[in-house]
Amino acid sequence: MKILIIEDEKKVSDFIKKGLEYEGFIVEASYSGKDGINRCTDTSFDLIILDLMLPEIDGISILKTVRNAGIDTPVLILTAKGNIQDRINGLNTGADDYLVKPFAFEELLARVRALLRRSKKDKQTHLKFDDLSIDLITRKVTRGEKNIELTPKEYSLLEFFVMNKNRVINKITIAEHVWNYNFDRGTNFVEVYVNRLRNKLDADYDKKFIQTIRGYGYIFRTEKK
Repeated sequence: MKILIIEDEKKVSDFIKKGLEYEGFIVEASYSGKDGINRCTDTSFDLIILDLMLPEIDGISILKTVRNAGIDTPVLILTAKGNIQDRINGLNTGADDYLVKPFAFEELLARVRALLRRSKKDKQTHLKFDDLSIDLITRKVTRGEKNIELTPKEYSLLEFFVMNKNRVINKITIAEHVWNYNFDRGTNFVEVYVNRLRNKLDADYDKKFIQTIRGYGYIFRTEKK
């Protein structure tokens, strides 16, 4: 699941981002209204966490633009404003939920998960490739009758592979999307995590989903060659 945070307070944004990434989400952060609105309209996200008080373009204006463009991504408004009228304005403009600062991360996480469950009711929430099953809501992964226990980051990596199945993906793209890092060619953390995931997912089975493309990267292959 991919989440966009539009929040100009870097400490708040980093706090949310770190917590959500620990839970296995892929998270991007934007620190201004202008950049935020560009990301909303150019990239597909599963959820947007939106601050109301932003430089250049305020949160309500972003929300109006997003909804007028026909984008139905769930939006959680996060702001220091807590009076009833502010909440009403946000919800009437198209927000799906509202959380007032200061907040406990546990409550934010619960609201995020609730919004994702709600938005996925009419969408595919369970993926199956041969004997591999993935529940996108509970994050349960199985092969045949075997439960595959993954860390949050391993699950994020698997989800990214699945969303790009049968496409060759280079290490730079993986690093940028799963870790939001500028890839350092001198490091091997992508290889380390891919090998961990492959050992859990493929080691005991004849069919290997994760395959190495020498000199380039990897492919999550669900189709026969």
